[in-house]
Amino acid sequence: MTIWLLALLLLASLAGLGYRQGAIRVGISLIGILLGAALALPVGRLLRPLIGILGVKDPLWQWLLPPVIVFIIISLLAKASAAVVHQKVDVFYKYRAGDLRLALWERLNQRLGLCLGFLNAVAYLVLIAFVVQAFSYWTFQVASGGEDPRSMRLLNRLGQDLQSTGFNRTAKSIDRMPDTFYDTADVVGLVYNNSLIEARLGSYPAFLRLAEQSEFQSLANDRTFIEMRQHGEPVFKVMNHPSMRAIVDNPDLVRKVWGILTPTLADLQTYLETGRTPKYESETILGRWEFNVNAAMGMVRRARPNISSSEMQKIKKWMLGAFEKTRLVVMTENEAIIKDLPQIRPPAGGPVSPPTPQTFTGQWKNVEPNKYTMTFSEAGVDSAPVVIEGDRLTIKSQGLDLVFSRPS
Repeated sequence: MTIWLLALLLLASLAGLGYRQGAIRVGISLIGILLGAALALPVGRLLRPLIGILGVKDPLWQWLLPPVIVFIIISLLAKASAAVVHQKVDVFYKYRAGDLRLALWERLNQRLGLCLGFLNAVAYLVLIAFVVQAFSYWTFQVASGGEDPRSMRLLNRLGQDLQSTGFNRTAKSIDRMPDTFYDTADVVGLVYNNSLIEARLGSYPAFLRLAEQSEFQSLANDRTFIEMRQHGEPVFKVMNHPSMRAIVDNPDLVRKVWGILTPTLADLQTYLETGRTPKYESETILGRWEFNVNAAMGMVRRARPNISSSEMQKIKKWMLGAFEKTRLVVMTENEAIIKDLPQIRPPAGGPVSPPTPQTFTGQWKNVEPNKYTMTFSEAGVDSAPVVIEGDRLTIKSQGLDLVFSRPS
């Protein structure tokens, strides 16, 4: 078992070091270890802005480095203090206490130092177990076998040994990581190991606006990246793909994603697993919608029951060309985008020539269950009634009722 080998190595080496250095240095070092472990996370949060100023742009390192730096600084300060105190005591016994007291002190110092060295080893072992427990929880979720780096395989092996020996309970006893740390790992593992449900991420209501940003659009349309995910490439190759690096290397974008993700983790996991979102399902308008030509033609026939078949064919031909790419995205915070929208009026006569479509942003408002209003001022749509019936959404407009359906 790797964890027992690590324990034996720490106990043997630090007990020997404690015997050699003595009780004062080892005892104060132990205080430094405990103090550093207690202050690493709270003080580390204060250092994160400084890490960014120093040029560290990777969000992962911005999060990891501050606690490590705090722990190292406190440990070094403790060791420096221990050296000063040890020197003063050593000078006293060598030059003022006499030979007998010096011999007794050296024996006590060495033997007590050995015992305290064991305590140092236990403290380090518990801290290492905590680090292994926390980070192997992530790496085990995205493991892909022999193609993973050796360091990742070793971390996963240590994590498995913690579980099998029961030492993970000791690690959990000092775990102060927030629940979002582990919940995010669960979501990442779910997405990484199920590439087919990855497409649901862009349809999750809280992510609809993010999905419209250029970085995520490029990622979604990158054929190379899609093939990598379908073939189950190792996580490090996926993360180093240029389209993914464009997101990861953008600290502002990562913070924005994290700010949206943190309060919705449980709901997002439910959505990925079941396709339902308890948090947002009451707002039936949210989501992506595609223009439904057949349903829109039905609305035209209902409004004009005496329309001739030739005119109906003409209108249908116009719709097929003009609304081919028309999409509606209804987002949280009452925002909406309608893409590739042509002029909302059927042709009165002459050849069919679809106008250049445009994209408009607008607002939506809930009036009553399944009934809303939408405003796209630039498109000439002002407080238009919206009715939702199952998977069909209809925007009542003066020129033509716009009918959309959820993509299958």
